[in-house]
Amino acid sequence: MHRRHLIAGAVAATAAAQTPTERRVKIAFLGTSHSHGEGKLAVVRANPIYELAGVWEPDANHTNVKTLSREEILQDPSIQVIAVESNVSELAKHARAALQAGKHVHVEKPPTSTLAEFQDLQKIAASQKRILQVGYMWRYNPGVVRIFELVKQGWLGDVFLVRAMMNTHIEAKIRPDWARFKGGDMFEQGSHLIDFMVRLMGKPTKVMSVLRKHGREFHDNLADNTAVILEWPGALGVLTATALQQNARLHRFMEVQGTNGTAVLRPIEDPVLALDLVNAAGPYSKGAQRVQLPSYRRYEADFEELAECVLQNKPLSSATPEQDLAVHQTLLRASEML
Repeated sequence: MHRRHLIAGAVAATAAAQTPTERRVKIAFLGTSHSHGEGKLAVVRANPIYELAGVWEPDANHTNVKTLSREEILQDPSIQVIAVESNVSELAKHARAALQAGKHVHVEKPPTSTLAEFQDLQKIAASQKRILQVGYMWRYNPGVVRIFELVKQGWLGDVFLVRAMMNTHIEAKIRPDWARFKGGDMFEQGSHLIDFMVRLMGKPTKVMSVLRKHGREFHDNLADNTAVILEWPGALGVLTATALQQNARLHRFMEVQGTNGTAVLRPIEDPVLALDLVNAAGPYSKGAQRVQLPSYRRYEADFEELAECVLQNKPLSSATPEQDLAVHQTLLRASEML
């Protein structure tokens, strides 16, 4: 995918004015209450290829953004894309309505709490010939993309172990929403790691989970300390996700071990990729080295490719519908929700 250089603030507004109307994508948001919603709204507003029609969000007031009703967004034939960024329990409902209205959809992750609901969304998207993009935020991370290349080209040799950690620390007021789902933190946060592993290694043959509540000061049932082991022929995946770690972002990592070496992405944002090879492979020399990566901002490339695919009437490159289904099925298994 060819990356565009996004322009912020007044520069972006000037660029937008210079972008031909027929080459722009009109987008609206159903909800921005999800923790990723405001960041995605900012990225869309800064990208000159998008025209923001407006936002429906009953739980917040937005300055300098047009507020529309849900019906206005769904019924406006000029709106091509709807981004669904509501709380997790309502994502499937809004995504289904948007697809049924003939819109391309970007839906926050995890998109549904059941396999049947997700299969229903995919069926509607296929029948409407519309894109359903699931918002796993690291699919376009340059460190993640480089790991996929290392594995695909065989430069790490035969992969036998994949490890990853996605920790955070959430406020007490957020916990009840996450606690609605048995998978707890694994369902909400660990989903990013399951997406990474399943797209990298394929659908696992076995899934083993440990979902525990260890936050003693909280009087709820949120599974806030979780771990999963995935198994493929000849390889294991080990991932952990907890909602209890302070200053967690710098400690998040992804690691792939193969017979010719190891690749470690730590931190995941801002991405730093370290490579240690037994023998030189591809453009990489023998031994320990740091891989140069391009600059990265969350969500930019996701919405860049979405616009490109809408305008050119082509499928996404990041994941096929079959991969999306395998990811969601594995997530539900790991969350003991299938």
